[in-house]
Amino acid sequence: MNKDELLAKAKLPARKAMELHPFYGGKVEVTAKCCVRDLDDFAIWYTPGVAEPCKAIHKNPEEVYKYTNKGNYVAVVSDGTRVLGLGDIGAEASLPVMEGKALLFRYLGGVDAFPICVDTKDPDELINFVKMLQPSFGGINLEDIASPKCFYVLERLRRECRIPVWHDDQQGTALVTLAALFNALKIVRKKINEVNVVMFGAGAANICTLRLLIAAGVDPAKVIMLDSRGTLHRGRRELEQSHPEKWAICLQTNGKGIAGGPEEAFRGADVLIALSRPGPGTVAPGWVASMADEAIVFACANPIPEIWPWEAKEAGAKIVSTGRSDFPNQVNNSLGFPAIFRGVLDVQATTITDGMCIAAAEALAACAPDGGMNPEKILPTMDDWEVFPRVATATALRAMAEGVARLQRSEEELYREAEARIRRAQETTRLMMESSLIPKPPGD
Repeated sequence: MNKDELLAKAKLPARKAMELHPFYGGKVEVTAKCCVRDLDDFAIWYTPGVAEPCKAIHKNPEEVYKYTNKGNYVAVVSDGTRVLGLGDIGAEASLPVMEGKALLFRYLGGVDAFPICVDTKDPDELINFVKMLQPSFGGINLEDIASPKCFYVLERLRRECRIPVWHDDQQGTALVTLAALFNALKIVRKKINEVNVVMFGAGAANICTLRLLIAAGVDPAKVIMLDSRGTLHRGRRELEQSHPEKWAICLQTNGKGIAGGPEEAFRGADVLIALSRPGPGTVAPGWVASMADEAIVFACANPIPEIWPWEAKEAGAKIVSTGRSDFPNQVNNSLGFPAIFRGVLDVQATTITDGMCIAAAEALAACAPDGGMNPEKILPTMDDWEVFPRVATATALRAMAEGVARLQRSEEELYREAEARIRRAQETTRLMMESSLIPKPPGD
């Protein structure tokens, strides 16, 4: 394709979204999972029969996992303050994204997820709201919450909740980025503890990605992070009070104390991880050209990458990834969160640790085509559904090994159940489409 054709292709999903969202009136709905043979069944599923499981749970609250679907329910919670690349657009406007998230949870992970958009910007109100949801859900997925508020919200909820809480814009992005980096480094024959990394953008996603990269072996002294004012270094004392997360990075990274902007930070870097303002034109081709030979470029802003992939390649990048499914090498949270939660729910884990994320990243990288050695396919895609039970199993096994799982199960049992749940979710959708219970899109 020429550049005009590539640009036209890039604009197509937005146009189709405006046609099909109103056609379907949203993307998810609630359906029954039990038999309804006649009216007598309602006496079992509702009153008077339902009183018996209620009494059993009252006697032993852990029985809620036995008698209800709590163990497969996840709340997708957002305040709408940082939606995709759109910013603070409010709770109502964030609902299409949260519905999409719920769809991916169900189709890719067999997880029953509910979009919950909360009309508050107060972090303490949001925290209290999430804590009150715990009786009904097996896990919480925080989504599209502005930085730096998101750090405070996640830290408190992880500490204070008895069910796992995860912020996908932080942990999910970090997991999939790490998986992609494992294979990209293998292709260019560079070691994770030796590469120089420039991180363009200092929001929640990149800050959490940095933490996971360091846990996986990246040398923090070889990392330079940039915010809107330039590189983070020990001279940025204004951040000590205004943004303690960034100040901690100033103290931990940039071992050479490089000050300045992108021109200084990009020079000689092996890896670029850009999670910043949507492009195009946010990252200049000249900056990429100044990177090391066989450079790796992850330009993952949504909905438009910081630099078009073909521009990065023309500037000398060996491997280029974006956050979009219509370009090669999509680095997208959707490859991570459905499987992570599948594994977490199947062992009733109480939290999601960095170790679990690294185990999931390793499993995800191992599922890439051609052993992860194809520069255009460093990750599997979302239609490789067999990936998800494998990543779920790796997550669950690590949770058990770290002592954060309520249940102990064999690897074979975990894989078999994850595969069955995911297969059931996809088969249900297929059958509904074939029977026209889900109608075909107009013109299909």
